[in-house]
Amino acid sequence: MTFLVELLIAAFLIISGIFGFVGSFGMIKLKDPMSRLHAPTKATTLGVGGVLLASIAHSVLLEGKLSMHELLITLFLFLTAPITALFIAKWHIHRHEKPQGLPDAGEDELWATHAVEQVEDVPDHSAN
Repeated sequence: MTFLVELLIAAFLIISGIFGFVGSFGMIKLKDPMSRLHAPTKATTLGVGGVLLASIAHSVLLEGKLSMHELLITLFLFLTAPITALFIAKWHIHRHEKPQGLPDAGEDELWATHAVEQVEDVPDHSAN
C-alpha cells in the first residue's frame, strides 16, 4: 500500500514538473506578451497544483492528517491567477492596441476595454 501511495505522489510531482517546465519554456519562446500570458496562467498554475496535490496526498495517506494549508494555497492560486491575467491583458490592450486594430467585436459592435470616450486634452506620455 505504501508503495502505491509513493508512486501516486511521485506521479503528481513528475506531472507538475512537466507543466512547470512547459510554462517556463513558453515564457521564453512565445513571441508577444499576449501569447506569453498563457504560459504562467495555465501551465505553471497546473504545475503548482500538482505539487499541492502531492503534498495533500502525502499528508493524508502517509501521515494520516489533513492539513488545510494546501487547500488554502490552492484556493488562493486558482482565484488570483485568472485575475492577474485579466489585468495584464487589459493593460496590454489599452497600452498597445487602438480600437481600429482590434478584431471585429461581432454583434456587440464595441470592445468593452475601449468603451470609454476619448479625451483629447490629456497628453500621451507613453513614449517616455
